[in-house]
Amino acid sequence: MGQSSRNTNDVRQAIERGLRYLRGTQQPDGSWQHYPGITALATLAFLRAGYTEKDPTVAKAIQFILSQVKKDGAIYSDANPATALPNYNTALCMTALYETKNPKYAEIVKRAQKYLEQAQFDEGEGFTKQDIKYGGMGYSSSGTADLSNLQTALEALRDTDFSKDSPLWDKALVFLQRCQNRADSNDQKWAGNDGGFVYASTGESKAGGHSSYGSMTYAGLKSYIYCRVSKDDPRAQAAWNWIRAHYTVKENPGMKDAGLFYYYHTMAKTLFVFGERILTDTAGKKHRWAEDLSRQLIAVQAKDGSWSNKNPRWWEDNKDLVTSYAVLALVYCRGR
Repeated sequence: MGQSSRNTNDVRQAIERGLRYLRGTQQPDGSWQHYPGITALATLAFLRAGYTEKDPTVAKAIQFILSQVKKDGAIYSDANPATALPNYNTALCMTALYETKNPKYAEIVKRAQKYLEQAQFDEGEGFTKQDIKYGGMGYSSSGTADLSNLQTALEALRDTDFSKDSPLWDKALVFLQRCQNRADSNDQKWAGNDGGFVYASTGESKAGGHSSYGSMTYAGLKSYIYCRVSKDDPRAQAAWNWIRAHYTVKENPGMKDAGLFYYYHTMAKTLFVFGERILTDTAGKKHRWAEDLSRQLIAVQAKDGSWSNKNPRWWEDNKDLVTSYAVLALVYCRGR
């Protein structure tokens, strides 16, 4: 991403320290914490950093993921129903399998794609476009729908080369528009006009009220791009302008340190996908975001190579999870 050679070396070293930490916390069964989602994120960190299935750490992790594949195509652990989260875990695990580029897993990935496609709230469950959940996804095929789960699923489908012609993408747009504070395209009465995104189409925001916040606005913009919305589309531009107005690598805008590393991960992937190497904020200041973010992540890396958040919300005191987020963010900063 146009980084200096010194910064590039620093990023490479920080990635390797993070991966070294993860090697040391991998369980004998190949997992991290016996949990598919965290295992998949850690595996993706290795794969996207340039390692392959020839690496023993990666090979063991893939075998654990394969052991969690269900007959219906989902990939999750049913050991604890409270943390099964089949949609979330399936999305991450199928991406890790695909990223190996091993043709042996093609059919498993295809069935996982089908599982996620069927998990979308749509006509198959009796919903119409008037229903607030329409086009969305949640942690499972029942319950609520939210932007966080939808963006994870859309990213997984896009990253595993799921059909761009599937009606899933247009259905997702219905839900996405209802998560954006943009009254011109959001038909919900709660919608404001700052262009940012909230957590759910009901107007629920983790920042309180119906307030837009950083991690969901990056997630919303990335999801628009995946759904073939042009960067110049007014919906995408509204989100982009919110990001320009709230640009920072010091906190999750609107949430301070809550979900901070999820924010870093989502920010990096979104800006990587959006394709802008320099972000000009609304005050006219230019930011080389990859350098800004990589410097920040390197500055807060622990001596043992890990990262963690003092704010434990959303498992961010979990070093394996947060280190995986951070390594992946650094990989996007360096341009893959």
